[in-house]
Amino acid sequence: MSWTSEFKPKVESTIHSWIERAGGEAGKLLRSLSNKAHQWWYFLDPPKIPPDNNLAERTLRLAVTKRKISGGSRSMERFQDTANLLTVIQTCRHQGRCVRRVF
Repeated sequence: MSWTSEFKPKVESTIHSWIERAGGEAGKLLRSLSNKAHQWWYFLDPPKIPPDNNLAERTLRLAVTKRKISGGSRSMERFQDTANLLTVIQTCRHQGRCVRRVF
């Protein structure tokens, strides 16, 4: 039995018990949390989904570093070319493929 099977009902029942008592902004917050509760558990139910976006942030790091070093692109066309190339590079890295064999 995973910890989520016990934790989820406790959190949801606590929210529902407090909705009746809370007023004003606190009540609005609790109703919003209750309405969106299914979204909180999304990454817990199928454990293959990571609870953070670190992979996406690491993927962007190459582009950000390149932009800082080079000072950016002078034209929108050059910017798009660079973005396309960096997309291919990062996709190949993620798939464990060699970039030179793609071209």
